[in-house]
Amino acid sequence: MEFNKHLRGVPYFRLSGFYFLFFVTVGIYMPYWSLYLKSINFNAEQIGILSAIVVGTKIFSTYCWGWVVDHTGQRMRVIQFASLFSALTFVAVLFVKDFWVLAFILFLFSIFWSASLPQVEAATLSHLGESSHAYTVIRLWGSVGFIIIVWSLGIVFESLSISYVPLILLISMVLVWMLTLSIPEIPPEHHDEPAESLKEILRKPKVIALLLACFLMLASHGPYYTFYSIYLEDHGYSRSFIGQMWALGVIAEVVLFLFMQRLIAVFGLRRLLLLSLFLAGVRWLLIAFFVDKLVLLGFAQILHAATFGIYHAVAIQYIHKYFTGKLQGRGQGLYSSASFGAGFAIGSLLTGYGWESLGATACFTIASASAFVAMIIAWVFVKD
Repeated sequence: MEFNKHLRGVPYFRLSGFYFLFFVTVGIYMPYWSLYLKSINFNAEQIGILSAIVVGTKIFSTYCWGWVVDHTGQRMRVIQFASLFSALTFVAVLFVKDFWVLAFILFLFSIFWSASLPQVEAATLSHLGESSHAYTVIRLWGSVGFIIIVWSLGIVFESLSISYVPLILLISMVLVWMLTLSIPEIPPEHHDEPAESLKEILRKPKVIALLLACFLMLASHGPYYTFYSIYLEDHGYSRSFIGQMWALGVIAEVVLFLFMQRLIAVFGLRRLLLLSLFLAGVRWLLIAFFVDKLVLLGFAQILHAATFGIYHAVAIQYIHKYFTGKLQGRGQGLYSSASFGAGFAIGSLLTGYGWESLGATACFTIASASAFVAMIIAWVFVKD
């Protein structure tokens, strides 16, 4: 009853379908792309650079796409266009194994690919209106898609060559584009002019602190998202086990999403943000020092419920509160730029350079320190 009340008038199945297919693509990329790059003889530095390029374009591209959406009001048209051209650009990846050529192709691809998710996030929150706390009921289908594909491919790649990763990614991207064609354009929203300009909002200490904490949080994920599969494979784990570990983390995230509305109501955004940052620091230490202890390794994956599930659900609601009216698209773009763009790119790049010289344990330890610093910044400056 309550569920239907919050989602009344929301294109639930189409938005959920987008999240499902989009994160199917992410579930192919995150665990298996680095293994593919390793299979074609790229070293850790090259893998780090290529991973940084894919996310690094978000530093500028998501804000630019947000500006286009805010000024045209054609959110779904932008999403459809970007989804199509990301798939078309990625076709070239099937035929390229030269490092610099691949780097250029991935740069072009990622400019288009980075457009969709922040704008779908903004669209989902706009549809939900005052029921924005119900966001996780829609978003959890992305986690379900991730779980299904990462678990399945872990088994498949025990017998199928990892060289098929680019083709599987391309098929998934085409499906994402086809799904976007079914989502209706959002009626233009007639917002009053924001009480504050974008510059005024960005000068606020709490906004600066939130974006900085988001940057450091995603930087701390660099070793995990880029090298976790290689890390486990180097310690003798099979690809099916690697897939299971990735899936375990997102299963925990799905369970968390089911209770997220209640958690926010009881504990508030600030406490949950601080908890997620603290547990991220703990998680990276567990992975750094206990990779051979299955129970602790599994527990570290369960903490994904906090380090991504709680963190992301809370962060986008802070952004939704801080950037109102016509600034919502750019607000989501800035959040994506600071975290999944700059933070993730710097984390991946530095890990790539340090993976072989410093070692995996040191890289994850530094990641832990990054998360703890983010927690201190949020504790001092970010308020509800």
